[in-house]
Amino acid sequence: MKAGTATKLALNTISTTLMVQTGRVHENLMVDVRATNDKLRDRAARIVSSLTGLSREEAFGLLDRAGGVVKVAVVMHRRGVDRGEAAALLEAHEWRLDRALAAPLG
Repeated sequence: MKAGTATKLALNTISTTLMVQTGRVHENLMVDVRATNDKLRDRAARIVSSLTGLSREEAFGLLDRAGGVVKVAVVMHRRGVDRGEAAALLEAHEWRLDRALAAPLG
């Protein structure tokens, strides 16, 4: 293996580990996506669809109601709460989707 390839593999491993440890990945999907353009909006809708079981069209609607934030959309759907409650739940759990989904509603 050449030095450039080895360096790239090492950096990819480090960045992937950091993404998982900081809660930016959920169920092997990058959930820290904000739909700020058409390409990211499409990617975000696919992620929301995958995590919620919604159709592509339903995922786009949910994503719009969530302000384009994947984590908020998933919490809204799975916990049955509105955008503000979803954001507050995520905020209370350091924006970790896994923790916000597992937390008791109060």
